[in-house]
Amino acid sequence: MPELTIRNLAREFPSGGGVHDISLEVEAGEFFVLLGPSGCGKSTLLRLIAGLDPADRGSIEIAGRRAGYGERNGAVAMVFQNYALYPHMTAFENIAFPLRLMKLGPGEIERRVAQCAKTARLSIGLERRPGELSGGERQRVALARALVREPRIILMDEPLSNLDAQLRASLRAEIKRFQRATGRSVIYVTHDQLEALTLADRIAVIRAGVVEQIGSPRELYDAPANEFVASFVGQPPMNLMRARLDADRKALRVGEAVLAVAPPDAASEEVTLGIRPEDLSLRPDPAKAALEATIERVEFSGARFLVVARFGPAHLLSETGEPVEPGERSRFYFERSRVHFFDPISGQRIS
Repeated sequence: MPELTIRNLAREFPSGGGVHDISLEVEAGEFFVLLGPSGCGKSTLLRLIAGLDPADRGSIEIAGRRAGYGERNGAVAMVFQNYALYPHMTAFENIAFPLRLMKLGPGEIERRVAQCAKTARLSIGLERRPGELSGGERQRVALARALVREPRIILMDEPLSNLDAQLRASLRAEIKRFQRATGRSVIYVTHDQLEALTLADRIAVIRAGVVEQIGSPRELYDAPANEFVASFVGQPPMNLMRARLDADRKALRVGEAVLAVAPPDAASEEVTLGIRPEDLSLRPDPAKAALEATIERVEFSGARFLVVARFGPAHLLSETGEPVEPGERSRFYFERSRVHFFDPISGQRIS
């Protein structure tokens, strides 16, 4: 039985925002990420799951039992973006606060706080207040407080967005370890696709309040359901180009440039084709297809070069370890099997 089941859930605002007819399931012990741009409805959906906001339509079930507005009975805990720690309380008091509301005895409170602090790898003295803690330590206090009530599901609303890049990378690993150690289901909201790809067992990509695709990180990366998922998942983003089919359907034309790639049988007169930057190589390989493009810009990123080239009317991004110069005419090689095709009108993937 799924830990969480959402059916046709909607929460709609006069502005047109919110979430619309969302259905999904989260399995027990799964790390499930809600990924999408700012304002797409991720946090609205999380608040509905938490019972903080009422739904206009649809249902939420936790462990097979329907949960109405506000009816969570300790089954769900939430870690907010700013951690929401009480500044006048010590770390111990912040972690223990939900247990005091449950009117547990002092001995049980001591035991649970110590256990959860250990699981969250809190090495500080718990008598310190939030103002005396680093960002990473406040994160761990918030995780311990979420765990202390022994919830079935832990919700996280962009908990790393206020931290610097180095600390974010470190705490990503900590959050993943924490989830594996506790065995809890985690639903994690982010707009950062790197966070989503590194943390998730499965990802729901959301745009304008609608789920565009649900799948593992690999599934979303290798077989995006539409142009939006293709461009949003992956960094640098996938190259997308409008192309016409040659009369013999054995090649494509991007403007006047010819691409020796046969389109799928389901394609009509035009397609949008996609190639990921890392699939375009400057290393000659006669077994691969090739295209010839003019280098317009080269950006050095430390380990690799990001190359911007013009192919017909389209701009292409490529990642390479080989230095090139702007103005050069170069051949880029790629596997035909790594080319993606989308319907130019609907944006949906053509298999």
